[in-house]
Amino acid sequence: MGHLTYAALLVGCLVVTAPLELLLGVRVYARWRRLVLAVLPEFVVFVVWVLYAISAGHWAYSDELTIGVRLPGGMPVEEVLFFVVVPVCAVLALEAVRKVTGWDAGYPSEEAER
Repeated sequence: MGHLTYAALLVGCLVVTAPLELLLGVRVYARWRRLVLAVLPEFVVFVVWVLYAISAGHWAYSDELTIGVRLPGGMPVEEVLFFVVVPVCAVLALEAVRKVTGWDAGYPSEEAER
């Protein structure tokens, strides 16, 4: 079970936040272009950073805590998924807070844009 630790963490993040889309109607997935624009810069920066850290010997991953699938450069597939799943969960959480509290978070709500 130890080799599923990282993957289980990612699944847990999704299980906790994905229902916000349906329960609160935050429409994060419906506005996928906006989501991609929010996640893509972070994804690129961190993938490049981790690939550099691995190649320089500064960073390593436990085979005991990952499923063992490595992408080019030695990055585990879970790490790449981390750079997608965690930001998506953060956006879902932010949009849920905005919906429940009415907080504009520095940008207008979708209703105000119409």
